[in-house]
Amino acid sequence: MNVLVLLAGILFLLMSLIGGRKGVRSFIALFLNFGVIIVTLFFMNVPDINSIILTMIACVAISCINLFYINEVNKKTKTAFISTMITTLILVVFISIITNNAMIQGFGEEETEEMGMFSFLIGIDFVKIAVSVIIMSTIGAITDAAMAIASPMREMQYHHPDISRKELFAFGLSIGRDILGTSTNTLFFAFFGAYLALLIWFKDLSYSLGEIVNSKIFSSEMITILCAAIGVTAVIPVTSWITAYFLVKNNSKDC
Repeated sequence: MNVLVLLAGILFLLMSLIGGRKGVRSFIALFLNFGVIIVTLFFMNVPDINSIILTMIACVAISCINLFYINEVNKKTKTAFISTMITTLILVVFISIITNNAMIQGFGEEETEEMGMFSFLIGIDFVKIAVSVIIMSTIGAITDAAMAIASPMREMQYHHPDISRKELFAFGLSIGRDILGTSTNTLFFAFFGAYLALLIWFKDLSYSLGEIVNSKIFSSEMITILCAAIGVTAVIPVTSWITAYFLVKNNSKDC
């Protein structure tokens, strides 16, 4: 507990010194997002509540916190929010299809020994839970990418008010290409960093490469990472188009 408090204190100090007022808001947003996740998990145990719809509501709340609370309500956060929601809705349909066909819901055979003492008859659709997990894993990356594109586009339009919509859209795509590689690699290495022990376990079990790739645990996590990468990629043209449309349509210079 003391270590957690110490690390949180160091993080708060650094975010305050470097980020100023926005850094303090970002630190508070961490706990607000954590609260949203806890509330979502609490209501997800209710059998009559659709977990996918509940997750979408949570994504809206998380996006509002990350965009409007931290960066306040302005043109760039509005366009980033709209882009995030559109991309997430499209991604939900895509993830639902992938999850139903890949059969990654539930637990893998490597986990059955540890979970054997518990009952799996809890009255919850594990397919919907799998979809919800992937959506929650992607929302942060999508919101971050949308804001990273909308913000420089707003600055470009502010300093060059006569820029055309086509030119601004091309500028947004250019920014998106710059962040695409780093964003997808961040998601990729986040998986391997979190599941390094799992890979070592697979090695100790003498799993072949084919057995590793086809195991439910590995497949479910890789599908999550790939869906997140698809979401980050898809949000680039969506954000570029929406931001270019609203900024050129409304040529005022207020932020």
